[in-house]
Amino acid sequence: MSTAAYRAATADPSARPGFWRAPFSRYTFREFGFALSGLPIGLLGFALVTSLFSVGLGLFPTALGLPVLALLTVTGRGFGLAERHRIRTLLDLDLPEPREVTARREGVWGAITARLTDPVGWKGALYQFVMFPWAILSFVLSTVFFTVGWVLVLFPVYQWVFRRWTDWDGYRIADWTDSHGVHHVYELNSPFQIGGVSLLGFAFVLLTPLLIHGLTSANRLAARALLAGR
Repeated sequence: MSTAAYRAATADPSARPGFWRAPFSRYTFREFGFALSGLPIGLLGFALVTSLFSVGLGLFPTALGLPVLALLTVTGRGFGLAERHRIRTLLDLDLPEPREVTARREGVWGAITARLTDPVGWKGALYQFVMFPWAILSFVLSTVFFTVGWVLVLFPVYQWVFRRWTDWDGYRIADWTDSHGVHHVYELNSPFQIGGVSLLGFAFVLLTPLLIHGLTSANRLAARALLAGR
């Protein structure tokens, strides 16, 4: 894609589902898929980038460090290519492809120096490094909110199992004996309590798309800054 064809924004905001439809929309599930897939990809990218940078920096006083750092920029370009495809597919953001690396001198050292001066490769490696903590945060928050929300919403469907398979009279949320020897037990067993749990879960379900969209918006900003072609 040429720079002239670059679309710097996400899909038309009007295409985003409304507040009440968002938890069940394909748009939200694609953003959720981006947050989930970001952790394994980020882990691999972070491991490779930090390893190559450390080895290359350690060998820098010798000639062996330069090929390793050149390999780092190649790796950065490769992960940048994969990330642009993932962002385009799941986040509806098209980023322009960068120009190919052009060696100004022939031979192996000409190729190595061309890679060492490749800003796209360095920025791709930097993206993997700085966005790894964000990938962890996005994965954890998205998974927790999504799971907790639906577990609580569906509580009326499965709450009977606690009375059926345990000696509880409902889901037990507290059980302790105070300093006076009085035993306290709090269980969710009344229709009002069960309905309240489900309503709380519904609030989580409604807020989850907003959370996920906020998390992925940071990826969009970082991608525009570090992965857009130059």
